Amino acid sequence: MHVDVVTIFPDYLAPLRLGLVGKAAERGLVTIAVHDLRDYTHDVHRTVDDSPYGGGAGMVMRPEPWWEALTAIGAGGARVVVPTPAGRRFDQAYAADLARAERLVICCGRYEGIDQRVVDHWATDEISLGDYVLGGGEAAALVIVEAAARLVPGLVGNVESISDDSFGAGPDGMLEGPVYTRPETYEGYVVPAVLRSGDHAAIARWRREQSRERTRARRPDLLPPESR
Repeated sequence: MHVDVVTIFPDYLAPLRLGLVGKAAERGLVTIAVHDLRDYTHDVHRTVDDSPYGGGAGMVMRPEPWWEALTAIGAGGARVVVPTPAGRRFDQAYAADLARAERLVICCGRYEGIDQRVVDHWATDEISLGDYVLGGGEAAALVIVEAAARLVPGLVGNVESISDDSFGAGPDGMLEGPVYTRPETYEGYVVPAVLRSGDHAAIARWRREQSRERTRARRPDLLPPESR
C-alpha cells in the first residue's frame, strides 16, 4: 500500500516513521510520502486560505493549491480521503476496507475546511473519527494510516493479535478483555488463576466472558439487543 499525505504541516506526520508503520515502510510493505501543500502556491506569502463566500467566521482553504497538488501527485484513481467532522464514522471495518487499497491519498484540511469543489471532484471518502472537532486533519491522518496499515498482510507477525482486537473479527466484534503478563503478583494485584491454570478451554471461556462483560458495561451498542 502506498500512502500520500498532503498537509501544510509536514512535520506533524513524523510519527509515521515510528512503530509498526515505520517498520512496515522499512520492509517495503507500506510506502509513505508527505507533501507540503504550500509547495503548490505561487505567491510570496505561500497563501493557502481565504475568507469564505457568504461571510462567516474563519478561513477556507483555497481550491488552487489543492487542485495543483493532487494533480501533481497523480491522485486520480486513488482512494482520496478527506478527514472531516461531516464524514462517515471511522471504525475497524472501514480501516480494513482502506487496507485493501493499493493507494491512499489523505488531504489534511485546516481552518474551516477545504473548498467544497476540491472535495466534490477529488474525494472518494470523507471520514470522521468521532463527534468532536480537531484543529486539522493531521491527527486524523495519523490514526487512519496506522489503523489501516496494521491490517496490511504481513505487517503484524501474529495474525491472531489482529483477529482478537477490539471491534475485530473476534470475538464477535466485541471489546477485547483484560490482558496480563509477569509477574504473577504485583502491588497486591494477582493475575487471575484461570490464566495460570494451563486449561486452554477454560481460558478461552474466561476471555470470552470478560470480553462480553466489558462490552456490556462500556459499549452495549456493540452487542445484539438480546445480549445487552
